[in-house]
Amino acid sequence: MTRWVAQTHRNYVSVTPYNWTATRIHGFQATRQPAIWMGESGSIAVIPGIGGRVVDAFEDRGLVFDKETEVVTPSYYSVQLDEGRIFAEQSATSRVGHLRFTFDLTTTSNKPYILIEASRPSVITSTPTNVTYPTGTITVDPTSNQVCGYNSERQDWIIAPTSIQQNAKGFKGYFCARFDTPFSSFGLIQNGTRIENGFSSEGALLLAYVHFDSDKQTTSGGIGTADKLVVNVRVGTSFISTEQAARNLDAEIPDGTSLEETARRTRAAWIEKLDLIKIEGASEVQKEVFYTGVFHSLQYPYEQHEEGKYYSGYDDSVHEGKESYTGYSIWDTFRAEWAWQILMIPERIPGMITSMLADYKEGGWLPMWKNIVETSIMVGTHADSLIAEAVVKGVTGFDVDLAWEAVYKDATVPPEDDWTTKYADREENVGYEVRAGLSSVYDGLGWVADDIHSESASRTLDYAYDDYAVYKLAKALNKSSEIVERFYKRAKTNPFLIFNDETGFMEARNQDGSWAGEDRGWTEGDKWAYSFDVVHDMPQLIQRRGGPAAFVRSLDEHFDGEHNDHTNEPSHHIPYLYALAGAPWKTQEKVREIAESDYNNTATGLSGNEDCGQMSAWYIFSAMGFYPVNPVSGEYVVGSPFFDKLTISLPGVANPLTIIAKDAPTKKYIQSLTVNGEEVKVPIIRHDQIKDGGEVVFEMSDSPTEWGTDVSSMMQSPDQTVLFRREL
Repeated sequence: MTRWVAQTHRNYVSVTPYNWTATRIHGFQATRQPAIWMGESGSIAVIPGIGGRVVDAFEDRGLVFDKETEVVTPSYYSVQLDEGRIFAEQSATSRVGHLRFTFDLTTTSNKPYILIEASRPSVITSTPTNVTYPTGTITVDPTSNQVCGYNSERQDWIIAPTSIQQNAKGFKGYFCARFDTPFSSFGLIQNGTRIENGFSSEGALLLAYVHFDSDKQTTSGGIGTADKLVVNVRVGTSFISTEQAARNLDAEIPDGTSLEETARRTRAAWIEKLDLIKIEGASEVQKEVFYTGVFHSLQYPYEQHEEGKYYSGYDDSVHEGKESYTGYSIWDTFRAEWAWQILMIPERIPGMITSMLADYKEGGWLPMWKNIVETSIMVGTHADSLIAEAVVKGVTGFDVDLAWEAVYKDATVPPEDDWTTKYADREENVGYEVRAGLSSVYDGLGWVADDIHSESASRTLDYAYDDYAVYKLAKALNKSSEIVERFYKRAKTNPFLIFNDETGFMEARNQDGSWAGEDRGWTEGDKWAYSFDVVHDMPQLIQRRGGPAAFVRSLDEHFDGEHNDHTNEPSHHIPYLYALAGAPWKTQEKVREIAESDYNNTATGLSGNEDCGQMSAWYIFSAMGFYPVNPVSGEYVVGSPFFDKLTISLPGVANPLTIIAKDAPTKKYIQSLTVNGEEVKVPIIRHDQIKDGGEVVFEMSDSPTEWGTDVSSMMQSPDQTVLFRREL
């Protein structure tokens, strides 16, 4: 629920709390900023200091640190600050941060102190001068060595849909910080004014400070001497109340728990998942990239529930509910991360879907980009895809009827003022975006009009894919043939209504049917990326672009012309499309090239925005040797496995999934493939073949082969999809 990081910058949309090039640390922050293009919510900072006056946290200040002293792992962080006078360490559980500061007193007679920053200046949008001043409260209780309070900061409030904006303003990020060392003195700082021995206050720009005696003393976290003082502080966080923050503290890091024990428990939680995967035949760099990718892929969405209940910003109320989640970057993660999570955290999937359905009940729609509440960032209603994929893959444990109701609403009910609102990216003071253009054009003519709505061409293609997801869900739930055929027809017809036969590219159209221009209507991509984006009907796309040979040439032109942009998600599936057009060896080459060029084990090891784990999910699946090009199909397109052997102990499954590809580190091409002993001649692996474990065996070659090149069985009809068999 809350991540703790060394804070080198004041974070806001486009700036994260920590940057590895920085030279100063401004304390340690409890952050809930899920991605660089999203805002912070309810941040708290813990700032150590020693010597001189108590530093106002809002001044331009910071402690010099030696980057060579940083230790960074998923369960523990430490660094030397202030020329070695402060040794800072931290670990954390989901809702509680554990910090330990060792103050070196040999060079000063001044008392060490710690600041708790309750409310700070908050930057709204990506403009540093666009500052607001959220309010908060803070209370110092010297009898229990606690500092508790809250703040109302939520940087994305400005783009919340109008129907929930007022309720969402009730959000508060609560905290309760408990020290193991008595305070020798304390006070408050409010709006730059120091209040000695102040117990409590409310307002903006609010901090508390606590001093400690520098005499020899023993603490529960370590031993203080005449030369050193060790102070532990544990900070419980909550969306519900300060009392709940204290209960979270007691539940997750009880009194008397050492930092070492906190780190051990957190490390054990990650080991539980990471040790499910064993790799043979990988370089150390590949192992670090792969396991770091798994770590990234399992962080979002993040927990919002606390002791069987959760706060909802949609109605500003606390609800009973075992699980609730936030931090959904669905436009990105529906592509591969959700498929990976279905394999690796099946115990979480029903709760995540139930959480999305609660958002629907409380706010009126399924989430698109939920950051505490909906933000209407990005396009498409890809929660439809998440739910449909889960049902297709046999996930149960959630209200399927309610899920259908929510998905059907996405596909049939337009947003408010659909004819008059552009719904531009991050447009303020508008309602839920959902499928903007649904009533104005899409449900009639079949495309989203560029002269009415923003990102029109991307919307048209995304809506068509989501229609396919609705079709898959309707079919799985035995809905009427009328409903099934309606969404099937929209999914298969509408993408090609914006295909310009004269240019061979997708292109936005205006309401009157005229072409809007090749550079109009795109979302984080261009005509090159999106002209390959009909993942639910590749046979028809291949035929429209001239057949398999011409399609392969168009892919060559895409890559040779350096149009492929792996830093953004619309390109992620494209290298796998060679395999669907009879040139799988080219997929095998491109996947390996991208893995080498766009991933490494340095601080800049991802070529683009992680987007809550999707960049890493691409690498994970690609290393396995296959990728979910069309997620709701229940199938994966074969690429080129990276390792000699990869064994995954799938949770809740008796047999492991074993992927064997002897000599894969030096041989990228596939000679043959068997799944559970059955020969596979087309580059497709079905989910039902691997969901219960099994054995996937690749025979590798050092040169291209004929395997998978027979497209006759895959390209019989434009009415067939990537499933390569008739849908109706």
